[in-house]
Amino acid sequence: MTELPLRGQRCLAFVGDIYEDLELWYPKLRLIEAGAEVVVAGPEANTIYSGKNGYPCRSDAAIRDQKAKDFHAVLLPGGFMPDKLRRDPDVLRLIQEFDTAKKCVAAICHGGWLAISAKVYRGIRATGSPGIKDDLINAGAIWEDAPVVVDGHHVSSRKPDDLPDFCRAMIKIMLGTGRN
Repeated sequence: MTELPLRGQRCLAFVGDIYEDLELWYPKLRLIEAGAEVVVAGPEANTIYSGKNGYPCRSDAAIRDQKAKDFHAVLLPGGFMPDKLRRDPDVLRLIQEFDTAKKCVAAICHGGWLAISAKVYRGIRATGSPGIKDDLINAGAIWEDAPVVVDGHHVSSRKPDDLPDFCRAMIKIMLGTGRN
């Protein structure tokens, strides 16, 4: 029998057009493999969004209908999607609610733009795509160039190559064993 350490835990993942395929699918499948339920929410429910590399993802739900209290973590994938989603007040509200509740906020690559716009990175050690390094610093984050950075309930990574470290850290935070 396979051990499912995240059984009973739920993760909210954001999707929208031109999301980074690997940065959504790899963590989604890894979390499911560990026993978590992953709900993918987009601007509209039951809608197919195209990834940056062409891989489709159907949303399970609409972002506006989600509540942070129903989840243990939020996944902020990169791609070009975050630049549009960070203008959605429901996305920002949700990220702020996860942060206030000290639940896992996991951003990779350009997904950090969502955390920046939600104003949850001031004084937080974080990494992301080198393309948003200045944005992170200007938002008050403490930049680190590392495959994964964990600061309390925040997990961040730079790029798809960092996904194994990113997912391991995310799972540890969800289990309550990875905070520093």
